[in-house]
Amino acid sequence: MTGDTATDSVLISAVDFARDAVSAEADARQVGEHIGAVMEDERLVAHSFQCLNPAYLGWQWTVTLTRATADHDPTIIDVVLLPGDGAIVPPAWKPWSDRVQAGDLGAGDVLPTPRDDARLVAGLTGSDDLEGLATQSPLSPSQWEIGLGRVRVLSAWGRDDAADRWQNGDFGPVTAMARQAAHECATCGFMLPVGGPVGQLFGLCANAMSPADGRVVSLAFGCGAHSEVEIEPDAIIDEGPTIDDVDFDTIDAALVADYVESVVEDPADVAAEGASDESAEAATPTDDIEAERETGDESDDSNSEPPAAVLLDEPVTEDDQDEQP
Repeated sequence: MTGDTATDSVLISAVDFARDAVSAEADARQVGEHIGAVMEDERLVAHSFQCLNPAYLGWQWTVTLTRATADHDPTIIDVVLLPGDGAIVPPAWKPWSDRVQAGDLGAGDVLPTPRDDARLVAGLTGSDDLEGLATQSPLSPSQWEIGLGRVRVLSAWGRDDAADRWQNGDFGPVTAMARQAAHECATCGFMLPVGGPVGQLFGLCANAMSPADGRVVSLAFGCGAHSEVEIEPDAIIDEGPTIDDVDFDTIDAALVADYVESVVEDPADVAAEGASDESAEAATPTDDIEAERETGDESDDSNSEPPAAVLLDEPVTEDDQDEQP
């Protein structure tokens, strides 16, 4: 409430009205004592009541009241449950990328790497050339071989024994995490190369989110925190048309009648076609035979006297010539 806001005595004294509003929203047994009223603006007051629900210790019911003019009765704006002093509330929300800590990654888990990760640069920059820097160290590989600076160095057997131990250890290629990983350490940007003969099989992990951080790892090892694991975009699933088999559509009866008339044939044509089909089915083989006989008799009567054209086409013999006058 600002210092210039005038106190509305009607709204301030509407404690019972506000309590009834809370009781309408929740169980009246969960509404405790009246904590107070605060003028939030002109003709706008918030009444607070203690919440007796054991699941919301320290919370309070808040009812906001107002009225249009000084002559009107109070009106309820809203009823909400707000945390008070000592209330148990969840911590501030943090994105999942900030909540994941080192050591949380397990077998089968995947931790995508942002494209703009400041810990990674393009491989063509030459920033991963550590061999040149290693030659400037008193413990450079060349000096290891000749024993300069150290009384004794690792033997070939001791080196092979360490390699076998690392290869079969927790960060070798046969572990459960390595088998479930999609990529190997040999292609990871967080892998630091190791000089000397062991560099052909091993490297150092420099990813703080990996369980192998700061450890010697096999190049065939892998985990879900690989540098090339990125967030995949959500796939678009085409579920096809949605068919509502519960509700129904309202269709104009006149349109349906016009459609039916255009599809259904004339009843008179249908009846005539049906009668012809019935007469055809009623005919018997005997009727067909009688019809063929009548047709044959008519053809015989019509062909009893051959036409003149046929007589003229027949050949004339010698006997026939003698009989002619």
